[in-house]
Amino acid sequence: MKPASPLRPPVRDGDPSATFGPRPIPQWPEGERPRERLLRHGAAALSDAELIAVLLGNGTAGHDAVATGRTLLSKAGSLGRLLADPDHMPAVRGVGPAKRARIVAALELARRSLGEGLTELPRVDNPADSADYLKARLCHLPYEAFACLFLDARHRILAYEELFRGTIDAASVYPREVVRACLRHHACAVILAHNHPSGVAEPSRADREITRVLVDALRLIDIRVLDHVVIGRGEPVSMAERGLL
Repeated sequence: MKPASPLRPPVRDGDPSATFGPRPIPQWPEGERPRERLLRHGAAALSDAELIAVLLGNGTAGHDAVATGRTLLSKAGSLGRLLADPDHMPAVRGVGPAKRARIVAALELARRSLGEGLTELPRVDNPADSADYLKARLCHLPYEAFACLFLDARHRILAYEELFRGTIDAASVYPREVVRACLRHHACAVILAHNHPSGVAEPSRADREITRVLVDALRLIDIRVLDHVVIGRGEPVSMAERGLL
């Protein structure tokens, strides 16, 4: 019989830097180094700061990569806000264009992975089918954005496109531009989506009004609106499930 595998250690919230002092990570015990722990126990065993440290690769003199990751999180306010707009992440000593590029690339790979799974579905009919992807795209944005998933006649994904950006509490949506985008992608159906940076996903009166306008406009060119998904901090809200289409 094979010996039982050791249990995966829980994610740590503490900063290993506090235990090992200002020593560079290569001088830490091997079992405490973020990269080695990731390879041995899996990414889920690492704290947010440790995962960022793996992406950064190294820190600066007297400030290791884990401490740098923790500083980034602290200045951003949360992991969600840090990832919302990594091109404009807080200025932190030792995090230049190359390291910012690694974080941007990691986030984009995660989004593409979700999108890949979505396009492999035989068809998209249920709001839950697209909810994770739409949430990954829109949930953490600090401004309101309106986007569309364009589908073919069998409700397979053709494309995703963010059409409009606004302020923290509003984005102007122009029906003619939505119609133009649907025609450009040769869509037969569409799923509308937008986020509420406040975190509250409840559809507003303006949300209901623009949905009605878009449903009427797209019906004229035989394109069906399957849903309008509102993204907040919790579960996305499907306006189709609410009977608001």
